[in-house]
Amino acid sequence: MKRLARWILQATALLLPALAIYAWQTRDLLPAGDRVAAPAFRLPALHGGALGLDALQGRATVLYFFAPWCGVCAASSPQLRWFDRWSGDSAQVVLVALDYASTAEVADYVQRHDLTMPVLLGDTGTARDYRIRGFPTYYVLDADGRVAARDFGFSTAPGLWWRTLGLAQ
Repeated sequence: MKRLARWILQATALLLPALAIYAWQTRDLLPAGDRVAAPAFRLPALHGGALGLDALQGRATVLYFFAPWCGVCAASSPQLRWFDRWSGDSAQVVLVALDYASTAEVADYVQRHDLTMPVLLGDTGTARDYRIRGFPTYYVLDADGRVAARDFGFSTAPGLWWRTLGLAQ
């Protein structure tokens, strides 16, 4: 019994600081519980053209903000690829590059990580509107373009699937 109590105490001592750090990191993100409309945007696409929030409606969307220099973003790339392929028509992933030196840097990142989903070139206004303070940050939008979930840091394909579950029309 003492061993179990000690294990619970140690687990709590590790879990509470992690939860406090997570709460601090996500404190300024757009709210998710009230299904607030995501800020409108129209951004240039990496490979030409432009894409706006209105074009994403009709399916659940993972709006994934990254920086080409971000190690956690690079580690998340296989999860994003897997989720994008696995989710089929029920959800889509749209990447938004921020804090980059050139479009060539973004293109190199996309090629290096074999990312085939749309990549948009964000700017400081985009970062401000979506309250991006670190990378990766992502929002899950419902089919009507409202914020259903948001998070910061590494995510798994099953975690993304769980967050988009039931959001498709």
